[in-house]
Amino acid sequence: MPETRRLRADIDLAAVRSNVRALRGRLTGGAALMAVVKADAYGHGLLPCARAARAAGAGWLGAATPEEALALRAAGDTGRVLCWLWVPGGPWRSAVEADIDVSVSARWALAEAVAAARAAGRPARIHLKVDTGLGRGGCPPADWADLTAAARAAEAEGAVLVAGVWSHLARADEPGDPSIAAQEEAFAEALAVAERAGLRPEVRHLANSPALLTLPATHYDLVRAGIAVYGVSPSPEVGTPEDFGLRPAMTLRATLAGVKRMPGGHGVSYGHRYTTPGDTTLALIPAGYADGIPRHASGTGPVLVAGKWRTVAGTVAMDQFVVDLGGDAAEAGDEALLFGPGDHGEPTVEDWARATGTIGYEIVTRIGARVPRVHHGDEDRRAEAAS
Repeated sequence: MPETRRLRADIDLAAVRSNVRALRGRLTGGAALMAVVKADAYGHGLLPCARAARAAGAGWLGAATPEEALALRAAGDTGRVLCWLWVPGGPWRSAVEADIDVSVSARWALAEAVAAARAAGRPARIHLKVDTGLGRGGCPPADWADLTAAARAAEAEGAVLVAGVWSHLARADEPGDPSIAAQEEAFAEALAVAERAGLRPEVRHLANSPALLTLPATHYDLVRAGIAVYGVSPSPEVGTPEDFGLRPAMTLRATLAGVKRMPGGHGVSYGHRYTTPGDTTLALIPAGYADGIPRHASGTGPVLVAGKWRTVAGTVAMDQFVVDLGGDAAEAGDEALLFGPGDHGEPTVEDWARATGTIGYEIVTRIGARVPRVHHGDEDRRAEAAS
């Protein structure tokens, strides 16, 4: 048994590997899989999850920040890595020297990539990003012809290699939304513009997790799988993890810090937003918003304690919250399961998302740095490799 702790997140690396294999099995047209490991692998642990994804056949890793991508290289990863969230003055040269693919969405970014390549003495591998309708990152369509022409000129000089052209879908988690078809058409047109400019990228990529699962026409040469790698559904409308053969990788568990009998009519936690309805037993869970438990889970967050689902009683505080056990027995040191794959009847990430009016992505990525991650499943990988 792992060491008992105040609060810990158990990460099942065997589930990560299984999810990557399941996702690869859904790819069409020979597309490769990028496992996105940004935000500490969606809260699951950057390096262990990156290694698990590689072991299961992920040909690419995706990082948002340069620091994440450089950490992969520092840990010994030598495969293809794409990093897309850049600002002026970022560590472009370090990325080029580390053979990290970088995203370019504007002329200023192209200029920085070119300057970094010249300083490094090697071409920068760039992916040109076009805004096909998300309205966030990416080159506006009106500027796309100019950017592709400039990138081709830089490529002809030997300063860059245009390794990719890509975009991102706004509403792929809403099957049937008309914006999806509009973005598909806009991306096809952007690819045609790039081709007319003389660009021949190695990979074209548009699909994220929900598009991987439901929109095979968007797979192109590469698919960026994010939340699905960790066994969480992109949205209820897309389907459940089980629908796609995915298994949640994170289980968040706590040790009860106290249990006490309380009379009826007693206020609980800040603001007394919960009052005991009668004589009851209250259990103290040593986890709060400093650990990533949403404060807006006050009165709604589900927890498995003493074999039953409970709901957060009153306000979630910085380091702790309370659940009402009614007439059920428990004692300090017993386990509380906040969420997991549901094997023991515990709530899932999706249950927490519904209870707090958010998405599963936020529930797992907000689990804080002071919550230890305990990784399991490497022993399974070693056994597989030995067999």
